[in-house]
Amino acid sequence: MTLLAVGLSHRTAPVPVLERAAVPASDVPEVLLTAVAADHIAEAVLVSTCNRVEVYAEVDKFHGGVAALGELLSKRSGLTIDELTPHIYVHYEERAVAHLFSVAAGLDSMVVGEGQILGQVKQALRTAQETGTAGRVTNELLQAALRVGKRARHETGIDRAGQSVVGVGLGFAAAAFGGEGVDVLAGGSLTTLAGLAGRSALVVGAGSLSALAATTLARAGAVDIVVANRTPEHGRRVAAAVGGRHVPLEELEDVLAAADVVVSCTGALGTVIAADVVERAVARRTTAGRPGQLAIVDLALPRDVDPDVARLPGVTLMDLEKVGALVAAQEGGPDVGAARQIVAGEVEAFLSWQRAASVAPTVVALRARAETVVQSELERLAGRLPQLDDRVRREVDQAVRRVVDKLLHAPTVRVKQLADEPVPVSYAEVLRELFDLGPGPAEALSRPVVEEPGTPGVDPLAQADLLAPPERRRP
Repeated sequence: MTLLAVGLSHRTAPVPVLERAAVPASDVPEVLLTAVAADHIAEAVLVSTCNRVEVYAEVDKFHGGVAALGELLSKRSGLTIDELTPHIYVHYEERAVAHLFSVAAGLDSMVVGEGQILGQVKQALRTAQETGTAGRVTNELLQAALRVGKRARHETGIDRAGQSVVGVGLGFAAAAFGGEGVDVLAGGSLTTLAGLAGRSALVVGAGSLSALAATTLARAGAVDIVVANRTPEHGRRVAAAVGGRHVPLEELEDVLAAADVVVSCTGALGTVIAADVVERAVARRTTAGRPGQLAIVDLALPRDVDPDVARLPGVTLMDLEKVGALVAAQEGGPDVGAARQIVAGEVEAFLSWQRAASVAPTVVALRARAETVVQSELERLAGRLPQLDDRVRREVDQAVRRVVDKLLHAPTVRVKQLADEPVPVSYAEVLRELFDLGPGPAEALSRPVVEEPGTPGVDPLAQADLLAPPERRRP
């Protein structure tokens, strides 16, 4: 297995950088095809959410793979490699597995334990499968990550550590109306959201986060829920689920003027809610006798709402940066610790299984070679001693095969055992070399001899070298 993960997230990059690197769902297939068309990359899966952009790839060269994926992210974001390098992390093999398992378990989310990431990882795998860029390595990895995420949620209470960014964002909105404020560990409980009861609500967008926002608003007692979306059938579906109504985006200013709380998460590349539109809506609210606070929660990446909206009187704007600032100091409780133990155990189990699976082709090739030799020798014996009757021939056949089986038993069992040992020697490759079985696919790959980049303590210049093309690396 030669797995590489390259990405950036809310932990390493500010929202403006994440906005530029974000990949809308409609663009994911193109990005995946571009990735596998690059040198050194055989498979690729892209996980792009509101607070992370990560590519998981099977590569045949470490530095070449890092350079190719770094260039891909650079072109997507419009940032130079030098500008992007401080925000990128690189994980290789075991650390890539551990990182993805932590992501799927909700341990690396902006709000620890949030439930949306598992669906996003599932969608990432589905898109890569449909695009044809997911192969054996990435399929196995993503499927394992989904199992780990489900297990962490089933066996621990990590979901209680924070349901989603939706709950935290709406907690901000509730506080604007005199609610109890935001309790991160409550994850947007109904007590925390009590300030939304009786408030008119507008949801812009009809994706999974928008649907969750609409459902949460309805449970909190919000009224007259309106869903504004570019695709009518999607908007109507979300609105119908909460007893609300759908309007086209062209009517955005009208429904803004009638709303108390707005949640926007469209996945659009440009601004959806402009400052002048909000300013006119606020003026219409005042004229219509609806003065008071207008709370807007922007959960999109790139941002849907013009940041200048925050300067308008009577308007409170919450975005991902504010959500991140709130949860940055969140303490890990016992459920988080239990989930981390699950992840650690699952990482070791996955790597052990991978190591055992990696020697299977060698064992098969060795036994196939032995069968070829046995069959050749038996045929030669038959030619030399044609007078042997069938009973004797069968006895000779069985005797030869027993001898070969006994000779091969110990090395085939031992090579499987040694594959799980933390040793630098590839005994599968030794067998291939001794018995002239041909090259092994996995061990022909180069491995890094430097400390894992993208982790604390790594020289930033060394990180830059990894992302830079060969001609620009330091000697």
